[in-house]
Amino acid sequence: MNHAPHLHTALHPGPVTQDDLPATPGCGAQCVFLGHTRAETHPEHGKLLRLDYEAYAPMAQKLLHDLAAEIAAEFGLAAVRLVHATGPVAVGQASVVVQVAAPHRGAAFEACRAGIDRLKENVPVWKHEVWERGTTFAPGHVPKPQSEA
Repeated sequence: MNHAPHLHTALHPGPVTQDDLPATPGCGAQCVFLGHTRAETHPEHGKLLRLDYEAYAPMAQKLLHDLAAEIAAEFGLAAVRLVHATGPVAVGQASVVVQVAAPHRGAAFEACRAGIDRLKENVPVWKHEVWERGTTFAPGHVPKPQSEA
């Protein structure tokens, strides 16, 4: 790409949605990943009502931006949008969106997959599961130290 990529990253209260990326001349591919809360039933706690997300905002916002810049450079992207929900997200609603624009579909698919995988591994967002009869915390990952990220 001959110009700096458009990067949009955020923590968003409540559910997230897909949004339009800016015009990306020279890009023939956009790829979007929306992660939704699944309907599940816990053997002890009953049906899942919602997920409540918490984040260490200063670190999460920096890591989201760093991740967007990293995948933009790695895959030659014109635009990257990484947004993760905080607070309650009901069954059927989306908690995370990864959107990318690239010249070709292969890079778009690879970048989108890398974006969600790396976000889940490295960005400090925690998922509290709220069931009909109780709550649990979903297992997570420990973010890599900044020197390794």
